[in-house]
Amino acid sequence: MSSRISVASILAESARRYPAHDALVLGDVRISYSVAWEQARRYAAVLRDRGINPGDRVAILIPNVPQFAFAYYGILALGACVVPIHSLLKSEEIAYALKDSDAKMLIAAAPLIGEGLPAALEVGVDILSVLDGGPSEVLRLEALAAAISPIETYLSRKPEDEAVVLYTSGTTGKPKGAVLTHNNILWNVQTIAFDTIELKHEDVLIGALPLFHSFGQTVVLNGGFRVGATIALVPRFEAGAVLDLLMKEKVTVFVGVPTMFIGLLEAAKSNSIRPPLRIAVSGGSALPVTIIEKVKDVFEIDIFEGYGLSETSPVATFNQARYGRKPGTVGCAIWGVDVEIADIEVLERIDFMPTGERGEIVIRGHNIFSGYLNRPEATAEAVIDGWFRSGDVGIKDEDGFISIVDRTKDMIIRGGFNVYPREVEEVVNRYPGVKQVAVIGIPDDVHGEEIVAVVVADEGVDADEVREWTKGHIGSHKYPRRIEFVDELPLGPSGKVLKRVLVERFS
Repeated sequence: MSSRISVASILAESARRYPAHDALVLGDVRISYSVAWEQARRYAAVLRDRGINPGDRVAILIPNVPQFAFAYYGILALGACVVPIHSLLKSEEIAYALKDSDAKMLIAAAPLIGEGLPAALEVGVDILSVLDGGPSEVLRLEALAAAISPIETYLSRKPEDEAVVLYTSGTTGKPKGAVLTHNNILWNVQTIAFDTIELKHEDVLIGALPLFHSFGQTVVLNGGFRVGATIALVPRFEAGAVLDLLMKEKVTVFVGVPTMFIGLLEAAKSNSIRPPLRIAVSGGSALPVTIIEKVKDVFEIDIFEGYGLSETSPVATFNQARYGRKPGTVGCAIWGVDVEIADIEVLERIDFMPTGERGEIVIRGHNIFSGYLNRPEATAEAVIDGWFRSGDVGIKDEDGFISIVDRTKDMIIRGGFNVYPREVEEVVNRYPGVKQVAVIGIPDDVHGEEIVAVVVADEGVDADEVREWTKGHIGSHKYPRRIEFVDELPLGPSGKVLKRVLVERFS
């Protein structure tokens, strides 16, 4: 008989161990583990009575509020599969995800139902709402849950059964649904919580990363719940308010993306309070070394940077205390995972590159997804001989530490020379007064592509001076010929800079 497991066991077990301990905090609302698990089981009972069966897929369009957790674990407790939808999507995009995933239901938060309801109607799926303010014709899930007996416990599943379908950003076409199994998620959570970050029951984590994204979902929600820690939820990141919240809730673990750390540094200039943080974790996109150093100076904490993708559950590498930190790298492979560098040009097999040579980052281990939903050809292209081809360019040093150079598809080819934006960004970031930079390639009649640095900077920073300074610190084929200033960079839900938006704007 095959083994049986469930991601829902994460909340169930912590509710048994720490029933009265705060699981979630949002403003003045504090929810204990026993209440969170009861609510999840009530949600499950409602879904069961509305025809949701084991193996069905249920989409959730909910920001960082407690109802996200109730719906997430309630769906999993039924043996169904969660399809998180990010909150910035329009109805057309939501309808695509509902149809592509063959979702049987959408649970939408009232503030997002303006986009969610037309999508559900278009596809013909049942819809329930959470939070105040939804239209009267859509039933409120909290009210239904309050009037029903909770299911007794979770339904266990096979390790290889679907748990979550995450839609990738679709930078190379229509978004694809990456299928994560119960095995994928549980191993990643276990490894992160006990072997990598080493979370503790006494910790308070900041819940600012979107929970609909794999980073926030695995590391913060599942990781925090696995050890019975408290998560202080942040529905919308505003650095000043978050700095106050860090102090109010005595947050010890900050998990974020580079833009959040940059925001905190800005907020700290006018606010002298310093929370009792013991560790900071960064991912989602590359973190400039200058920011790591500034955070250390201002908050007296080390940032441990990691790397991963939706398809890797997500964490693949991490700067781990046991191996020492190397700021500027994303660390080495986590337990049970192998990470190597392969020849970008060879597509039909995995050809490893020598130590120190650039190539495509390839990954294998317990964290590799089971494939793209309904796309066997795309899965076959992405997974070769058990190795997942990340599409990221990197270098592995003699100690096994990985440095991200760039995305293969972000690479700029200027006059026949390969230019990796990440390398240029590191240099521009060192110029005094530069806060953020995104380097892009735009079409050029002479050189094929021209290099443009899009910069967020302090007032008074001069474009010509930035360009000349950069020219003196990087190869002449790499420096940006154009410097464009913006008030802020466009960001995706995981905090990544949307370079395609910048390319469209400045081409």
